[in-house]
Amino acid sequence: MNAIRSFLVFTWIVVSVIPVGLTLVFCSLFLSDEKLWWWFAAPWLRGVIAAARIVGGVRYCVQGENNLPTADDMRRIILCPKHQSTWETFFFASFTSHPLAYVFKKELLRIPVFGWCIGRLGMIHIDRKQRMNAWAKVAEQGRVLMDRGKWIIMFPEGTRTERGKKGNYKSGATRLAVATGAYIVPIAVTSARCWPRRSFALVPGTIEVSIGQPVCAEGREPGELMDEVERWIEAEMHRLDPAAYQVKS
Repeated sequence: MNAIRSFLVFTWIVVSVIPVGLTLVFCSLFLSDEKLWWWFAAPWLRGVIAAARIVGGVRYCVQGENNLPTADDMRRIILCPKHQSTWETFFFASFTSHPLAYVFKKELLRIPVFGWCIGRLGMIHIDRKQRMNAWAKVAEQGRVLMDRGKWIIMFPEGTRTERGKKGNYKSGATRLAVATGAYIVPIAVTSARCWPRRSFALVPGTIEVSIGQPVCAEGREPGELMDEVERWIEAEMHRLDPAAYQVKS
């Protein structure tokens, strides 16, 4: 039964992304990236989360939602979530009151439909061939986007980690926060419980999301600030999903 549910969810994702994506690309000729976000990207992403919930049985519960700034709060914000699966990539983009800008490698722009879309949504792409200038461009783009009301989202571990494990936390997000005077929002997510890493098999259950209080980066050092973010996230992960860490210990 779970296999059928998973097949239906992922079939819907693949089938729906093509017409929505092509429409977004066409409308980018005369609409701003903010309108493209709210009219096309965010509704589609909400549809993915709804399909996973209704068909796949993947529910979610959010703690600390009041820690997220409101829609009229124009502080510079960088979200730093735990990264266990694809689910949180869809979820936060469909959940927040501000449009999100992801930081991604430039090569993703070459992917048909998907790459065309993210290239038109006002996000930050990194050219890894120009390492000397890449960081300066990220900082400048991030500052401009945040001043337009967008939030930056960066997964500090860089890649998806297995349930019950901790990746190598990198200081890119805190470097950007310190450089731009932004606030860091640490977030714990138990998504691997229902959507395992590198898997198309959904497991019915509840994903728990815990949102921490925004931390001002002004006057901080990137390394010690990321250490604080890491400690908070990992402590929350042990609290939210203790069984996973008991098995792995």
